[in-house]
Amino acid sequence: MFTKTSSAMLPRNVLFWSIVTALGGFLFGFDTAVISGAEKAIQQLWHLSAFEHGFTISIALIGTVIGAIFGGIPSDKLGRRQTLRGIAALYLVSAVGTALAPGWGLFMVCRFLGGLGVGASSVTAPLYISEISPAASRGKLVGLFQFNIVTGILVAYLSNYLLAGLGEHSWRLMLGVQAVPALIFLLLLFRVPESPRWLLLHGRLDEGRQVLARISPGTVDADAAAILTSQADTAHHSESLWAGQYRTPVLLAVAFAFFNQVSGINAIIYYAPRIFEMTGLGQGAALLSSAGIGLVNFIFTLLGVNLIDRFGRRTLMLVGSVGLIATLGLVARAFYTEQFGGVLVPVLLFVYIAFFAFSQGAVIWVFISEIFPNAVRAKGQALGSSTHWVMATAIAFTFPYFAEKLGGGNTFAFFCAMMVLQLVFVWRFMPETKGTSLESAERVLVMH
Repeated sequence: MFTKTSSAMLPRNVLFWSIVTALGGFLFGFDTAVISGAEKAIQQLWHLSAFEHGFTISIALIGTVIGAIFGGIPSDKLGRRQTLRGIAALYLVSAVGTALAPGWGLFMVCRFLGGLGVGASSVTAPLYISEISPAASRGKLVGLFQFNIVTGILVAYLSNYLLAGLGEHSWRLMLGVQAVPALIFLLLLFRVPESPRWLLLHGRLDEGRQVLARISPGTVDADAAAILTSQADTAHHSESLWAGQYRTPVLLAVAFAFFNQVSGINAIIYYAPRIFEMTGLGQGAALLSSAGIGLVNFIFTLLGVNLIDRFGRRTLMLVGSVGLIATLGLVARAFYTEQFGGVLVPVLLFVYIAFFAFSQGAVIWVFISEIFPNAVRAKGQALGSSTHWVMATAIAFTFPYFAEKLGGGNTFAFFCAMMVLQLVFVWRFMPETKGTSLESAERVLVMH
């Protein structure tokens, strides 16, 4: 069993540092969703073919995959704080560049840079927050990142709606407004210290102890000793993530990210209007229903973040898995029988989103940030994040084809079957990391 740590009152500076870092999640969500309001105007302005249009929408996703794969390298070499500043700069350049781009080529470059920021943010922000958080509050603080993602998505949709009627160049305003939170993010990061674990592991002992003193003044010696002991214990281990002793956390991270996406979450978020129209809803009702998905996602992510440290990661995942199996099974049944009952499928998918946001949505970035030892945590976070984004890309690209060829019933039955496997995975293999220090988790999960 993991050892527990006391749940002292959360220091205000740790909360501030976590909120600032989680702004990377807000920009992540905003950058991902904002293109939806601009894509038609861009296609008409530059007379894009169907292929060019699709490439324009997906270029940021390609950047995201690359940013996630390589995001752990600067986090290890330069530090978590410097990497976060670089991410903020990427968001800022992307926002200004896409808003002012005179041609399609420069626009594509800037969207790609924004995608790099999203991918690297999904590695570095949860990593940093997990390393500064007291064990008793770590789930809630790292969960702020996911909560800010869904907040960013909602704000992007609202911003697009408010700016849509401001003339032929309104799309430039939609994209350019992101420069404001990006600049705020960059400036606030100058008030955030480096991760104490990164400092200690790079021999900067005095600086590391100073940051630990700001987090928990009464336990500086014990915390520093635990981190340095962890480093000494793993000094004989390979720094390669693929070494045998890291097999358990690697398999947990890959499986967790894999199941996150084969739940069908991105297929439903990206193609909600299309799915609703398949059930017979008109276009207007379909669009309204898809907006409802964003609101439900926001509400239940907030609920999950507030419960994750009370009930634990594993409990949320068990409850969520059962809910996802039930809702996906009922959606598949509705397609098989073609008994849609008006709003039956939208209601079921609202409930599905609630269970997903409460479980996988709230837990994924927290859990992956906790299970790797200090020496390879950035690499492990990059592995989990890149697996997530590669699977997200694959699901988003293939869903229209499979929905057309196999039909809605078979497609949702596949997602349902994957969630049955997820339930087995959580029940048999997922450890509980609630209230444990990162070093305690390391001792259990790493093969010595």
